[in-house]
Amino acid sequence: MLSKKAKLKLDKDLKHAEVDDRLFGGFLEHLGRAVYTGIYEPEHPESNQKGFREDVLELIEEMDVSVIRYPGGNFVSGYNWEDGVGPIKDRPNRLELAWKTVETNEFGTNEFMEWTKKINTKPMMAINLGTRGMDAARNFLEYCNHPGGTYYSDLRKEHGYPEPHNIKLWCLGNEMDGPWQIGHKSADEYGKLANETAKLMKAIDPSIELVVCGSSGRGMPTFPEWEQIVLEHTYENIDYISLHQYFENEADNLEEYLAQTEGINDFIETVVSICDFIKEKKGSDKEIYLSFDEWNVWYHSKESDEEIEPWQIAPPLLEDIYTFEDALVVGLMLITLLKHADRVKIACLAQLVNVIAPVMTEPLGDAWKQTIYYPFLHASKFGRGEVLQTRISSPEYNTKSFGDVSCLEAVAVENSSKDELTIFAVNRSRDQSLELNCQINGYEKLYLIEHLVLEHDNIKAQNTSDNPNNVSPHNNGDARVNNNRVISNISNLSWNVIRLKIN
Repeated sequence: MLSKKAKLKLDKDLKHAEVDDRLFGGFLEHLGRAVYTGIYEPEHPESNQKGFREDVLELIEEMDVSVIRYPGGNFVSGYNWEDGVGPIKDRPNRLELAWKTVETNEFGTNEFMEWTKKINTKPMMAINLGTRGMDAARNFLEYCNHPGGTYYSDLRKEHGYPEPHNIKLWCLGNEMDGPWQIGHKSADEYGKLANETAKLMKAIDPSIELVVCGSSGRGMPTFPEWEQIVLEHTYENIDYISLHQYFENEADNLEEYLAQTEGINDFIETVVSICDFIKEKKGSDKEIYLSFDEWNVWYHSKESDEEIEPWQIAPPLLEDIYTFEDALVVGLMLITLLKHADRVKIACLAQLVNVIAPVMTEPLGDAWKQTIYYPFLHASKFGRGEVLQTRISSPEYNTKSFGDVSCLEAVAVENSSKDELTIFAVNRSRDQSLELNCQINGYEKLYLIEHLVLEHDNIKAQNTSDNPNNVSPHNNGDARVNNNRVISNISNLSWNVIRLKIN
């Protein structure tokens, strides 16, 4: 095995940003089997009295997902929130036009709120600005957050929820720049509607935070003009603007695939520059932050989805079975988000169960962890605190799309409450291990806790119900500490978590 040298420099006093816990969020949409036979399956032997699958609850609780976006996604642009509340027996079946299925509405807002409490997470609720608008939004907010004495708050009480849900984070629609979106609008149309809706919602509950729709991806023909126009309308009344991006490897080019997160740096920095331009233009003191509330790998299931008959209840849609190389991309994206923690405050892995998800289930059967589960788990557990400025010196390789790309990608996070420093690192090289020499300044003494590694000799290796642990991490990495210098061999194509105790 060929090996080359790489250097990483860190300094305790050179902090970049505080990590918002909501950077480790998830997404749950009424799409495919995400809800039905995913998190909710009353007939399953491991389901509780509410119909929630306890095996799935345990897997997601272990991930420590901090916020969950719901109920969509494209689904929300045709959703009547009233269909999903009240006695289940009275709820209607509806044609769900975004994904061409039948929605039973057996699971709705109140069930979702109960489920979030089970895993100790917070909701991020999306409202319909496709087929509906301001009036439905204000009524929904009143239902969820107003204490009582009004029509919709009292209706919530009639439904068995005397206390308000106090949902503090709301999305003003979903991907309204996309022609595929039900109720698609121009930037000007959407910006005006989103602004008026924001004013109305904050009149009801001034404590809420609002996310306005940005572009559905960096490749959208309206990017970045969309952001500029929407923010011109909404800047003073919203708190975040969204970004969405999915990664794919349909060309089966590993080097290009692992370099795709380089484009995310440009995406984020472009949106930040537009936010700051509008801030200066308006003479505002307000800072707009970013919500990267849809991101993941998505391409494996696209052909099979075309064969699914329409108008079924919870058909198997978007069920990507992830490979080891996909886990590396997810790890690279998590590093990228941490590096931009100064402006990216919310991020949601899309999605959580069955639908392009870290957790898979079989109806009435098992649940298991996909390959991408592990980088998210590690970042969520060990990536909270303050990001240190990272200086990397590494061999590079050339790509057609991104030019020269560093083989080593890394970031470090100090958690002062636990007296820990964690280095996350990916070696992108197909055939070269890296002799990592990491100089860490400013700490009196550092001790190695563990060096976790996710690696596999087959980049196409998968986890399945029959072989759920085929791709899983080990803690046999060889990192060692010598005078606050971390020395380690970072094997080719690997995700690494080097955990250090601070004295």
